[in-house]
Amino acid sequence: MAFTRFFVRRILQGAIVLFVISVVVFVMYFVAPHNVARLIAGRQATPATVADVARRLGLNRPVIDQYWHWLWGLLHGNLGYSFYSSEPVTSLIASRAPVTISLAVGAAIIWLLIGVGAGTLAARRPRSLADRALTAAALVFYSMPAFLLGLLLLFLLFFKLRLAGVDLFPGSGYVGLSTNPASWAWHLILPWVSLALVTATTYERLTRGALLDVLGEDYIRTARAKGLSERRVVYVHGLRSALAPVTTQFGIDLGTLLGGAIVVENVFGLPGLGALAVSSVTNEDLPVIIGLVMLASAFLVAANIVVDAIYALLDPRVRAH
Repeated sequence: MAFTRFFVRRILQGAIVLFVISVVVFVMYFVAPHNVARLIAGRQATPATVADVARRLGLNRPVIDQYWHWLWGLLHGNLGYSFYSSEPVTSLIASRAPVTISLAVGAAIIWLLIGVGAGTLAARRPRSLADRALTAAALVFYSMPAFLLGLLLLFLLFFKLRLAGVDLFPGSGYVGLSTNPASWAWHLILPWVSLALVTATTYERLTRGALLDVLGEDYIRTARAKGLSERRVVYVHGLRSALAPVTTQFGIDLGTLLGGAIVVENVFGLPGLGALAVSSVTNEDLPVIIGLVMLASAFLVAANIVVDAIYALLDPRVRAH
């Protein structure tokens, strides 16, 4: 019951956050500009088009009525139409979302495995050769942007190998998971690695630091005094508590990445939400920009709710707050 109340409370808080974000977005795009209809319709729109946009958006009504009308459409999945392609914004987002979700989830699994595994190994043998080597590798990848690592991988594993007659990795493109799972993974392996190696460094340092603190606690010494194996002490008793900060960071990173990995998607030619955001900003396609902003906010809020729930399962004391 305590966990259920905690989870419901977090959902309600998330709903309030999304409501506040919707108000901010509405004010930014529909209230602050001097001529909203002209801004949304585009620079080359005719007066008739501007008038039609104003009529469809209800811009001649009071601001409060405009907001509730916009929010009602938002809650029912009506984000309007792209003024560049005339397609529904929801259709555009739905066609791009699987690419970004595939990229984000695949990279997240890899960086968790690498980061938590390397951090645990370093914490079990502090100041050892393995610890120093992992620290040095973490510093190298931490200082390297994901797009730069992606370009290096493309140069070495695509361009150079292709010149040598070896067709190992594709340079760009995307194949749907339902179309061909093997080709899906083959096209995403380089983007996954680019994001995972850079992000895993944060998780390696977080896991190492948290686990070193936990292994110095009294209950860990008690577990060792009882004769439990070191593996059981570390992985069953220690790692569970040490994963709390890792879980928090994971929610932030995954939620942000689901909103669109703009640079990496463009480096590898992936038609995801990031690429859609770039083209929408370039074309001043405000309905699509608004939809992407709200979607990214929803991803972040949902990810943080899930993280809080996992945090509460790892540490029951959290449920009291």
